[in-house]
Amino acid sequence: MRQLTYIEAGRVAWQDAPDPEPTDRAGAVVRPLAVARCDLDPIMAGFGIFPGSFAVGHETVAEVVAVGEDVRERRVGDRVLVPFQVSCGSCDACRDGRFAACHTYRAKAGAAFGFGEAGGGHGGAVADLLAVPHADHLLVPAPDGLSAAALCTLPDNVTDGYRAVAPQLAAHPGAEVLVVGGAAASIGLYAVAAAHALGAGRVRYADADAARCAAATALGADVTQLDGPWPRRLDRAPIVVENTADVDGLACALRSTDDYGTCTSVAIHFAPTTPMPLLELYTKGITYHVSRADSRKFLPEVVALAASGALDPLAVPTTVVPWDEGEDAWLAPATKLVLERT
Repeated sequence: MRQLTYIEAGRVAWQDAPDPEPTDRAGAVVRPLAVARCDLDPIMAGFGIFPGSFAVGHETVAEVVAVGEDVRERRVGDRVLVPFQVSCGSCDACRDGRFAACHTYRAKAGAAFGFGEAGGGHGGAVADLLAVPHADHLLVPAPDGLSAAALCTLPDNVTDGYRAVAPQLAAHPGAEVLVVGGAAASIGLYAVAAAHALGAGRVRYADADAARCAAATALGADVTQLDGPWPRRLDRAPIVVENTADVDGLACALRSTDDYGTCTSVAIHFAPTTPMPLLELYTKGITYHVSRADSRKFLPEVVALAASGALDPLAVPTTVVPWDEGEDAWLAPATKLVLERT
């Protein structure tokens, strides 16, 4: 088969690789139909933060082409979504609904497709075929009526934006949401879209990038385009999404969280983030949540929201290119890039 492979910092290329077989009797092999580029993918391939070489891509909708003997719920020909994290569905963590903390599959960067050995060596989605373990648990049926280009965005970045606002809005219906920054180019915009779909009373967006601000405006947010250093704080909101990847931006987002509110980080802070305004968090009762999105946990909810028409992932600026152009497109600028088979 052919796969798009990270070679070295700043370089990806199509390479031939052996066809995969089901990982075991409970596994399946799928054929990716479309793959979306995660906001982290350009950093991974552009700067080489994980050792190569490895097949790239971890946001995909696919067709099942082979199943192991113990697979009961998935069939050849099914169209499915593949959660980007690998989990077994039966360990203590999975039984507790913490699939991203699966005890069976562990890796330096967390067990995941498209991260090479740092993700456990599970293969990448920009490939003719992808082996998926625990198919009955891991594979999520794809609904009819949504294009492959829309579906492939759901397993990671759309889910990430959704989980940053959904539990909080479920606890506080109609609350105001503030999204701060656009370090993860698409996730903050998906958070805006999800907040509107879930009935937030008001959605605000603050960023320095004019194009992202225009996109957030089109999604219905009240936008503040920033100029210069991060302010000490913005007008407070009970639900805040921190997407700055900057120590001063993080402090701004935390200070912009209302008393006993929640601030969720969706950007990755690679550099140290101290000092944090811990005394202010303490006196105001702020909850700060930082983690990867749990793809298998939240993906069914996201799929249902998209299938209902309340959430349109393609409302976020999306560049769709033919599959064979992946080598040139993977590191090219785009808010959201999708490779689609034609």
